[in-house]
Amino acid sequence: MPDMNDGMVKRVRSELSDVLRPWQDRYPALEIHAQATIGGAGRHLVDASYDAALVVVGRRTRRAAVGAHIGPVTQALLHHAVAPVAVVPHD
Repeated sequence: MPDMNDGMVKRVRSELSDVLRPWQDRYPALEIHAQATIGGAGRHLVDASYDAALVVVGRRTRRAAVGAHIGPVTQALLHHAVAPVAVVPHD
């Protein structure tokens, strides 16, 4: 089982690096701390907010006039994060 976990960790780190690379290239002065974790994203991001100057999360743009426009992760951050939270809509 450890070999399978090691392979999964390497793959996830590689995929995360691929996703972040264009942003790191575009904003080289920005300090980025990439971390892959197991478990609920809301709890991990709230924990990370203790050491952050700003927590940035995205949310899908919803066209409906009624209903929730943020998900449970953003909701958790807005209620429990220590650092300021920026919610950025995207398609």
